[in-house]
Amino acid sequence: MSADLFEESRRLTGANVFIDDTGAALETARGLSVDDDAIARWRDNIAAARVALGWAAGDVVARRHRSGVSLAFAAPPDQLYAAAAVNEWAWVEAMRDETSPPHLAVADGDGPAPAGADAGTLGAVVGMPRDAALAALGADARAEARPALLALAQAAAARGLPFLADDDMVSIGAGGGAACWSIDALPAIGDVHWSRLHDIPTALVTGSNGKTTTVRLVAAMTRAHGWSTAHSCTDGVYMDDDALEAGDFSGPTGARTALRHPRARAAVLETARGGMLRRGLAVSHANVAVVTNVAVDHFGEYGVHDLEDLARVKLTVARAIDARGLLVLNADDALLRRQGAELTCRVGWFWIRADGEPPPGTDPAGPACWVDSGRMRLRHGGGVHDLGAIADMPLGLAGSAGYNIANIAAAALVAAELGVPPAVIAATAGRFGSAHGDNPGRLQSWRFGATRVVVDYAHNTDGLDGLLRAVGADQRETRLGILLGHAGNREDDDLRAVAAVAAAFSPELVVLKDIGGYERGRGVGEVPEIMGEALLAAGLPAAAIRIELDEVRAARMALEWAHEGDLLVLPMHELDARLAVVALLDTLRGLDWRPGMALPAIAEGNA
Repeated sequence: MSADLFEESRRLTGANVFIDDTGAALETARGLSVDDDAIARWRDNIAAARVALGWAAGDVVARRHRSGVSLAFAAPPDQLYAAAAVNEWAWVEAMRDETSPPHLAVADGDGPAPAGADAGTLGAVVGMPRDAALAALGADARAEARPALLALAQAAAARGLPFLADDDMVSIGAGGGAACWSIDALPAIGDVHWSRLHDIPTALVTGSNGKTTTVRLVAAMTRAHGWSTAHSCTDGVYMDDDALEAGDFSGPTGARTALRHPRARAAVLETARGGMLRRGLAVSHANVAVVTNVAVDHFGEYGVHDLEDLARVKLTVARAIDARGLLVLNADDALLRRQGAELTCRVGWFWIRADGEPPPGTDPAGPACWVDSGRMRLRHGGGVHDLGAIADMPLGLAGSAGYNIANIAAAALVAAELGVPPAVIAATAGRFGSAHGDNPGRLQSWRFGATRVVVDYAHNTDGLDGLLRAVGADQRETRLGILLGHAGNREDDDLRAVAAVAAAFSPELVVLKDIGGYERGRGVGEVPEIMGEALLAAGLPAAAIRIELDEVRAARMALEWAHEGDLLVLPMHELDARLAVVALLDTLRGLDWRPGMALPAIAEGNA
């Protein structure tokens, strides 16, 4: 028997695609034959461990998929490192060849085990007699246990207050109504000033495309309403316009940072697929959540192999919506309409197609935002409100950027549910996007004479196709230059599909690049090589394809190639690289640069 029985094991620190609770999950090894008897033995082992460790009964989920089985179970929130080890032991024992005991991987892989836990002991339990293995696992669970944390969590839940915990800190309440303590200095329940603690209006934003734009739009609307707003996204964590953290904070860490800021009166939290799969949701309750869309992306990880799988993952945000809240879904997406109909929470819809008519399966009287005869309508709170002509909304590029019109509709319904008045929503939609810094890295545009340069985050087939059409790449009479790259954790076919979208617009130049820090197991230049082969297979001439692995230098190569009147589309993904390119373009604008002129030298550290 192979010694590699699972490829990944993790803690689930919040509600997730499998269960409503905290727990642990693992992915069986790819190609491993797993029969129903093995899964039954795993379930029996989990049940035995729960009895031995004194854990309550809870959900146990085995989900088969194309590359194996996801195995998850609910466990106490203060013993999740132990839970991951229990899950590994339960699975390895279910599959163990007694003549060749397999290796037990170290749980989690994202940080040190807590004080008292011994990874060596966890590895040693494989092959032990059952009672001895359970005793060793129980010792580690007891060392990790924090009864004071459980007591605080239960007390917060009884009062309807947010409870956030990580390896370093615990907080109850949110924003100006939060109190925080070190994980090693938790108070007694009676020492908490409960009357000072409260929640703040909170929104979750997920989807395949448009998440960051929608987050920024909602945050702009809540700020216009007078609420100091914390938001987290792929660019960082912000308190109003002030950056608290830089980088991709679209997971639970970013959410906790935003929710704990003492000035926050509202929070808008980007909730990406990866964080939901690896850890689950950061919050157990939100006032409103939105799924902007579901598009081909991220297949092959964590048992996600098709759009049905991906939609289920995105809809994890519904677990944070109770009877008081609202889940906002894209009615133009037939898959979301179908899966949304299976949910028990209250659902609102947005759409920009169907000429104003509610798509099939939506509530014709419920909360909604849609486009009708060129105007955006909002139905919320018992009335229908005119939010203005979509042609006058800067983010929509006079209506040509349909995906941004959809983002505005989604944001409008989310903001309304948070409590922002329709007049404020309309005014914000009528100006957001007119300032260059409103939506950094998304559809930012510069003109140098007749030459146009666009920087965006498009990273999958739908996003790239929508971007190129929005900027008129399908109707141009001039040359087109594109930067093209991708993160390494996509399947080869996904990389080829993105390249095929680019090739369909017949660009005269494609500069292939790596994305620094996003190789994710791929070798240097491997992604550009695959995409280059796909471009050639799609009929693009070899003379139109160049390779420059560094993102900043790739952008400079496109600028140096440009002639007067060309269109350059520069998808930029790594934050520091994007900031460097934006700074370069701003500098060129200040210098009244034109194609054919020399570019300023690259500042040290920018490439």
